[in-house]
Amino acid sequence: MKRNPVKAALRAGQPQVGTWLSLGNLYATRVMARIGFPWLTVDMEHSPIDIAQAAGLFAAIADAGCVPLARVPRGTHENIKRVLDAGAMGIVVPMVNTVEEARLAIAAAKYPPEGDRSVGGGLHALNFDATAGDYYRHANNEILVVLQTESPQGVENAEAIYALPGVDAIFVGPNDLTFQMRGPDGKDPSPVELEAMLQRVLAAGKKTGTPVGLHVQSTDDAQKRIAQGWQFLALGSELRFMTSEAQKHVSALNLKKAQDLARY
Repeated sequence: MKRNPVKAALRAGQPQVGTWLSLGNLYATRVMARIGFPWLTVDMEHSPIDIAQAAGLFAAIADAGCVPLARVPRGTHENIKRVLDAGAMGIVVPMVNTVEEARLAIAAAKYPPEGDRSVGGGLHALNFDATAGDYYRHANNEILVVLQTESPQGVENAEAIYALPGVDAIFVGPNDLTFQMRGPDGKDPSPVELEAMLQRVLAAGKKTGTPVGLHVQSTDDAQKRIAQGWQFLALGSELRFMTSEAQKHVSALNLKKAQDLARY
């Protein structure tokens, strides 16, 4: 059975920089899987990608020698079981605020006795070049479990969450964390306040020995964060790459200003 090289690299303390897939397009995914990123995350939380589409994307990524991950809409047993059975080699679980939420997500990704994932199907084994029997025996060691810290509550509980067996990495979405940190008046936290919160996440990861990462939008930011000790980084998305490059040409040619899509 094929190993999960991203999980192995994180365990060895090696930073892993990948990107997000939001388009759900097979052609674009096949191209992105050959660019050189070690992992690609299919975003099923904020994109209209269904499970059948996702299964095709996971297969295309794995066949190219890249690691397919899935960000599920929520850390429920059903969501996690379906993407893993469809061939994802790991999960990214949003809005994990408590130890109990973390435990439920981890259990859903693990076969007994470590968890309560149910046995069935055969599609999952294909992306690991394994038989179903080999997959059932080794999946617990190879599935990557990434939990997201996206709120002050999640940061308060960080050390207890990160120390749980089965947590392979932590991921921060700065936009969600910013929104969750808003005061009663709806005002965003200052850059200094946000950075202080991010550094608390980093410190908790270092204390528990758990790799932590976050979403960045430039190679300079990625290099800066790696130097600080962040390990699991997402650089933009295929949608962001497409729109930012197109906007450069529109601007250079003095064409009509395009809608601002920089948030992607």
